[in-house]
Amino acid sequence: MEVGIFIPCYVNQFYPQIGIATLNILKKTGVNLHYPENQTCCGQPLANSGQETDAIPVYNHFVNIFSTYDYVVVPSASCAYHVRKHYDIIEQTEEVVRIRKITLDLTEFLHDVIGMENIEAKFPHKVGLHQSCHGLRGLRLAQSSERVLPHFSKWENLLQKVDGLELVKLEFPDECCGFGGTFAVQEAEVSTKMGSDKIRDLIKNEVEYVTSGDMSCLMHLDGLIKREKLPLKTIHLAEILNSKL
Repeated sequence: MEVGIFIPCYVNQFYPQIGIATLNILKKTGVNLHYPENQTCCGQPLANSGQETDAIPVYNHFVNIFSTYDYVVVPSASCAYHVRKHYDIIEQTEEVVRIRKITLDLTEFLHDVIGMENIEAKFPHKVGLHQSCHGLRGLRLAQSSERVLPHFSKWENLLQKVDGLELVKLEFPDECCGFGGTFAVQEAEVSTKMGSDKIRDLIKNEVEYVTSGDMSCLMHLDGLIKREKLPLKTIHLAEILNSKL
C-alpha cells in the first residue's frame, strides 16, 4: 500500500512534532510512506474566508501531487473533510473523484483501513476528548448527540488501547470549541466564550490533558488556557498514540 502523508500548513509551521508523530505511527502499520516535499495547503483558509475560487489552483495542486498514491493520510479531520467535500467545485475528473475518496483523517485510516489493535503506546494521564466539528459532524468519526444512534467513537476506540490512559467522560462531549478557522478572528468574542465553556467542562472534570484529531481546535483552546494560567495541557491524538511516557 502506497500512502502519501499530507501535513497541514499550520502544523508544518508551528507543530512539527505532530507530523513526526504521524510518521512514526504510520511506520508501525507497514505501509510504504511518501512525503511529497512540494505540498502546500488544502485551501481551507481561503474557502473559509469566502474566497474559494482563489483556492482552485491550490486544489488542483493537491490533486496533482497526491495522484499516485493509494491513500492520502492527514492528521486533521478538517483538512480531510475539506478535500472530500469542497473539491467538488473543480472539474470532476476521474483523478479528482478518486483523490476525494482516498483522502482520510489519521483516525479514519488507522481505524477503518488498518484496523489497528496494538497501539503500543503508554500515556498514564486523565484525558478529555474534544470531538472537532469537522470530524464529528463532517466525517462522522463518532456519534453526535443530535443523532439517534448507538454510541460509537473511532477516537475513543483508539485511545482506549493506550496503556494507562484514563478517558474522562465530559458533560458536553460534542460542543464546538469556537475556533472555526477565520471565525475566531471575525467573531472573536463569541469564539472566546465558546472556548471558555469547553475549558470549564474539562477543568470541572479534573482533566490533565485535552486531546483532539484537529490541532487547530487545540491551538485555540491552548491560547485560552495559557492566558488564564489554567492547570490543563493540550496534546494531539497522534502524539498520544506515539507516546511512551
